[in-house]
This record gives sequence, C-alpha cells and structure tokens, in this order.
Amino acid sequence: MKVNKLHSFDLPPSEARSLQADLAPNVSLGPSLDLADVRYVAGSDVSTQENRGYATVVVLEFPGLSVVEVRGFEVELEFPYVPGLLSFREMPALIGALELVETPVDAIIVDGQGYAHPRRMGIASHLGLFVDTLTVGCAKSVLVGKYEEPGVEKGSVTDLVHRGEVVGKVLRTRDRVSPVYVSPGNGIDLGSIVDLVLACCTKYRLPETTRRAHEAANRLRRGEDLGNPLA
Repeated sequence: MKVNKLHSFDLPPSEARSLQADLAPNVSLGPSLDLADVRYVAGSDVSTQENRGYATVVVLEFPGLSVVEVRGFEVELEFPYVPGLLSFREMPALIGALELVETPVDAIIVDGQGYAHPRRMGIASHLGLFVDTLTVGCAKSVLVGKYEEPGVEKGSVTDLVHRGEVVGKVLRTRDRVSPVYVSPGNGIDLGSIVDLVLACCTKYRLPETTRRAHEAANRLRRGEDLGNPLA
C-alpha cells in the first residue's frame, strides 16, 4: 500500500497538538460508502511491550471476512504515551505494516478514535491523511463526548456528541454487550461507518477486522508466525 509521509513524528507533545489542529481541516467526512463496492477491508492494531510497538494489518475479503493477508512490523517506540496523541506513538509502526500490504484495500478499520477526538484528529483520521484509502475509528472506550445508551439489541445506535457536534456513533454490535464507539477517520460519512462496522461483526463485540488484527499483533509480539496466506 502506498503511504504518503506528510510529516515527521519526532515532535514534542506541544508541537504535536498544534500539528493535529493544523491537519484537522483536511479530514473529509464523506462521501457515503456503498458496501457493494467493498471487496477488501483491513483492520489494524498495535501491541506494545516496554518500548517496542508491534503493529499488524489484517486484510479480509468482504463480505465473507476470510483472511487474505497479514502483515506485521515492529519498531522502537520513540514518542511517549500521551492521551490524545496516540497517533504519534503508534503510527510509525502502523505505516511500516501498511507499506507491506499488497491487497488493494477499500477501507481500514483502526483500533482507536477518528473524528471523536478533542482536536478531531484521532489515529484513524490521522492515518487516513497518509493513505489513499478511507479509514474508520472503532474504539472500545470513549475519549470525548456524551451520549444516550443505545438499545440492548445488536444494531442499536445513538449519537456521540462533543461541543454540540455529532462526532461519532455509539453502536451495539452484540445483544446486551457493551457498545463500541465508532467515528469517521477520513473519506467516509457518519452513516456509512455504522454499516461497515456492523457488516464486519459476527458473534463478537469487536469487528473481525479489529479482532483478527489484535490476535496477529499478540502473535508478532510473542515472536510467532503470523500465518500470512500470501507468504
């Protein structure tokens, strides 16, 4: 996959926040996505141990969700953990994994926030400016915003609102299980992120993209074979 390296990640936190604010106007919250046009969807995750990051990208055939490619990349983590600046810590590893991907991916579901971020520049949005592929953030917890609890049935959804703006959706992906928090990364609208994430969910809370990428990241961290079908 082609990655457009827009800037360095070697910045102090104060400059990183300023850069996020400068980049935010470049994020596109649209257009709508027709799921019939999606052939391959990817998930990404980063596992960390001490000061090393183990990033994986897993590509699934859509809508069947069978694994067609797995890529991993590990690096020394240079940026500290700072809430709201996760992309500066994890994106160098993710970029390394994405550059190895050979499949023409139509969408990437990132384990983290997108537009639902204090400066509208979560890791899914930030990554979306580096690749020519639409991105979606799917997080397990809230970073910013308030919401009403969605219904208990799978597919129930409510708005995630921050500073008077709908920045994401609170989505129940399994009956009577805690929801996930989805937000646009780049190149996709609010309605389409719900459709895509739900289509990638089977019997688990997390979409298969995230679940498979998380499993692969743990294997990479343990030094195990990633089981790449293209190998």
